[in-house]
Amino acid sequence: MQETAATRAAGVLACRPGMKIITWNVNSIRQRLPRALALLERHRPDILCLQETKVTDEEFPLMELGAAGYHAAIFGQKSYNGVAILAREEPASVTRGFPGNPVPEEARVIAARIGGLALVGAYVVNGKEVGNPAYDVKLEWLDAFADWLAATYDPAEPLLVVGDFNVAPDDRDVYSAEAWRGKNLASEPERDRIARLRGWGLTDVARAHHGDVEGPFTFWDYRMGAFHRGWGLRIDLVLASAGVAARVTDVTVDREERKETTGEGKPSDHAPLIVTIEG
Repeated sequence: MQETAATRAAGVLACRPGMKIITWNVNSIRQRLPRALALLERHRPDILCLQETKVTDEEFPLMELGAAGYHAAIFGQKSYNGVAILAREEPASVTRGFPGNPVPEEARVIAARIGGLALVGAYVVNGKEVGNPAYDVKLEWLDAFADWLAATYDPAEPLLVVGDFNVAPDDRDVYSAEAWRGKNLASEPERDRIARLRGWGLTDVARAHHGDVEGPFTFWDYRMGAFHRGWGLRIDLVLASAGVAARVTDVTVDREERKETTGEGKPSDHAPLIVTIEG
């Protein structure tokens, strides 16, 4: 279906029925390439957004992913960060980074338009710990990111903002609210920044779909057997404008991808978050 001014104004998603979108912090596309190819084969998504690709654009595996049927928009960096959008339809109007970014040298945001959908993939600054200078940079980054979104997009249009936000939006999104109280990833100033995005007009679709439950978690530390103990966090998010959120029919986490015994090689410490949208 062709996007029109009317559909944009109404927030109607111009996509075919059953559009599937995955966001995944891959923690090195080099190390996880066999798993990424298997994920594409298993789920056949229309779009896969990646974070922490950790390669330059020249080293991104375009040939292998192209052979799997995907176009790629990439924004890479050696050894750190890096974001990408893989899509069956070639991404249009691709932008990399955003004005006002306090760490412009870091590859953390990529945006494109695909099939009438405005899509932003983000890898938010980690912040290390409350009180660390990196934490202040994280808050500044989130403020600048929200300012840029508001200046660039209209929450009435079909819009998805996805990725690793490095923020658990509320106490249901950590395995122990008491253990995480006031700490980086779960502090109130960080949560306030996510709340600002919701207040602007975006819906946290995993929370809306699953309701008042713990999780679903998307991240488990490699240490201390966190995955097997259930010590997870929900820090990978899909935020949607109202017209898109109303058409979300399923939100799942591919926990199998996090298991050591599944797939080829060591898993990422994040599991893919999968959203299905009806047209």
